[in-house]
Amino acid sequence: MSSAKSCKIIAYLTIAPVGTESTSIGSYVAAAIKAIAKVKGLSYEITPMGTIMEAGNLKPILEAVKAAHKALTANGVLRIESTLIIDDRKDKLRTMKDKVDSVKKHMKKSQG
Repeated sequence: MSSAKSCKIIAYLTIAPVGTESTSIGSYVAAAIKAIAKVKGLSYEITPMGTIMEAGNLKPILEAVKAAHKALTANGVLRIESTLIIDDRKDKLRTMKDKVDSVKKHMKKSQG
């Protein structure tokens, strides 16, 4: 069993402004991502529906959420809805890539 210090925390964040004049939110998401990119100790991957983040501990994940909210507020958003899902696994080291590779491995097994 790996020590907790070597384990990665993987999180999924969706963030959306509420009450904007347009249904398009790409510029707000871009502002949030620019803020997230400045957080040290954090890796992230943008997906069509949210952002996946990875860090060695919870602090950068929570800093990223705070930074994203601040960025939207700075862009005039008065209401923000966000969802954060955290996978804080302590029994072994897992990364975003490991999780995807595991699913692909299982898919290959089920095809045979």
